[in-house]
Amino acid sequence: MTTAIGLLAALLTTAAFLPQVLHTLATRDTRGISLRMYVIFVAGVLLWLIYGLLVRDLPLILANAITLLLAGAILYLKLRHG
Repeated sequence: MTTAIGLLAALLTTAAFLPQVLHTLATRDTRGISLRMYVIFVAGVLLWLIYGLLVRDLPLILANAITLLLAGAILYLKLRHG
């Protein structure tokens, strides 16, 4: 049950980034995105991923690996087009 709750939480919090990624990819408009916030956020997500790997926690690993890709894509676009 605990893992199921973790996986559901991982799915929801990760899916929350999808609309921003799709919008940013479609418009290439990153003016409203804070570079500082995304740098800090991506660093934090990377550390959560490392932690999840160290403790072998599947929900943490999945959520943070996917979130790192999505937030990293937004950060990349911000650096490239911002």
